[in-house]
Amino acid sequence: MAKQELKSIGVLSFAVVLGLVHAVIGLVMGIFMTVGGVFIGSMMGSASAGGVLGIFAIILYPIMFFIMGFIGGGIFALIYNFVADKYQGIELEFK
Repeated sequence: MAKQELKSIGVLSFAVVLGLVHAVIGLVMGIFMTVGGVFIGSMMGSASAGGVLGIFAIILYPIMFFIMGFIGGGIFALIYNFVADKYQGIELEFK
């Protein structure tokens, strides 16, 4: 099995991929917030208020999570590239 070393990560591509992964997580969380909001709202007699807040969660959570994932991914890639250049990268083994 061949071992190879990961010397650098493309900052922009890693940031976009991590941002998209976080956006999907945000969408799932927004859906749970909508269901929870409608459920709690129906118990309090106002299911529509929970639904409206949930719709905002479905829209805003993926956007906010994408931005946070994008920034975090870019920072991670920059730090990794700096450390891997000075010391040693991650050793990967492929079949």
